[in-house]
Amino acid sequence: MPRADDPTSPRDLSLTWSARVSLTPRILAVNIIALAMLAGGFFYLDSFRSRILDSRIAQASREARLIADAMATVPPAERGALVLGYARDTGARVRLYAIDGRLIDDTRLRGSDNAVLRDPDKDPWRQDVARFLDGAIDTIVGATRAPLFRERRNGLSWPDVAAALDPTVARASVWRAPDRTPVITAAARYGDGIVFTTANARDITTTVRNERFRLFVVLAIVSLLSVLLSLFLARTIVRPLRRLARAAVRVRLGRAREVVVPRLPDRRDEIGLLARALSDMSGALRDRIDAMEAFAADVTHELKNPLASLRSAVDGLGRVTDPVLQEQLLGIVRDDVHRLDRLITDISDASRLDAQLSRAKFESVDVTMMVTALIEGRRARGIERDIGLTLRPDDPGPLTIYGEGARLARVFENLIDNAVSFSPDVGRVTLSMRRADDWIEVRVEDEGPGVPEDEREAIFRRFHSVRPATEAFGRHSGLGLAIARTIVDGHGGSIMVESREDRASGAAFVVRLPSAGDE
Repeated sequence: MPRADDPTSPRDLSLTWSARVSLTPRILAVNIIALAMLAGGFFYLDSFRSRILDSRIAQASREARLIADAMATVPPAERGALVLGYARDTGARVRLYAIDGRLIDDTRLRGSDNAVLRDPDKDPWRQDVARFLDGAIDTIVGATRAPLFRERRNGLSWPDVAAALDPTVARASVWRAPDRTPVITAAARYGDGIVFTTANARDITTTVRNERFRLFVVLAIVSLLSVLLSLFLARTIVRPLRRLARAAVRVRLGRAREVVVPRLPDRRDEIGLLARALSDMSGALRDRIDAMEAFAADVTHELKNPLASLRSAVDGLGRVTDPVLQEQLLGIVRDDVHRLDRLITDISDASRLDAQLSRAKFESVDVTMMVTALIEGRRARGIERDIGLTLRPDDPGPLTIYGEGARLARVFENLIDNAVSFSPDVGRVTLSMRRADDWIEVRVEDEGPGVPEDEREAIFRRFHSVRPATEAFGRHSGLGLAIARTIVDGHGGSIMVESREDRASGAAFVVRLPSAGDE
């Protein structure tokens, strides 16, 4: 069972909420999240505006106190000129109220047009758009909405003026003009009167809007680039993956021969590696299907021959009354049954060999001990036609490989059987073993007619057999050498046939297997 931290574990590759979402919207979503973080700058602008307003409120409160102190030191006749000069310097409207709320003086009555609020209905459409954006963004960021500024007849109706009746208090407030710009009021008491200032801080709104516009431009450019990059990633990732997925589906539907899996040779990234791996896998699958079809055709052909002979012999038994002929036909039947049994066994082994080798557990195997035991067992059973079987270990040390002992023994048994069948009467079969660099080499030499050079590769194909003329028909299935090559290939080795080293008549089968090293 794979561990949770294993990178090959299904849990490591699983997805939760995004499992059913295509890669394209996922790429877009990741980039949009980054943009949303950038859009958080609008929250910063609201904080920036709040800090400016707090600073202006404190400033207005201090200025109201300073004016009140100045008013207390000048004669009443000079107070009008003093507040008018302050209004011209600061751009604020200044009013003087008696403690009963009665208006005493107003800079607007003296010709100053400061703090005149704009009528939004008379502004151009661009201001309407700006105010709409102000409202939308304030709603999104949850900004506090100031009360609407409205003129009052009695001075005590202003909260700041009412609070300033206490000589120790200098209060300031923020209001909202009809055009959504802030209006800052402040009041402070002097002697028998109260100073009340009003300022329309349009510059704060203008500053925030300018910063917001710059941020919007940056956000728009980044958004465009992000979308373009997302589409580029989708094009370079999602499209080839979809092509590979469609090709894989067609292969799964049994159209492996007509499907061309794109190899994407120009791509050196993981998708290119995946494409080439899938293409190679498709080619290997196609070769495997071809091999299975050829194997099925060969099996059908090989089974038909003994079946036809068996059918003919059985039909003849029904018509022949001569005991001698009946015994001959029964011998044919027995030989054909044995041949079919041998064919079916070898076919079963050959068809399951690849799968069995892929699951086999390799262990350390001493080749010298294995071959020695095989030769002794063959001698104990007896060797036909007085053929000699000799072992010549050229390397006295242990020759160890990693593999499955039973399968490797099958290889050498097949080679010994093949050499014995091709050897002449009283011939000799010689086995030798030696170490060659990182390989263990086993040679099986006979004194038979040898293998023609144009047949040296073909004899390893299934059901291909070049048998000696003296051998009885049907004793071999033609799968022995094919099975031997499959086993050797599964162990990372090679098997080939060549002429004998001493140039004498015969063949030499050479098996090379990777050495397990000195242990």
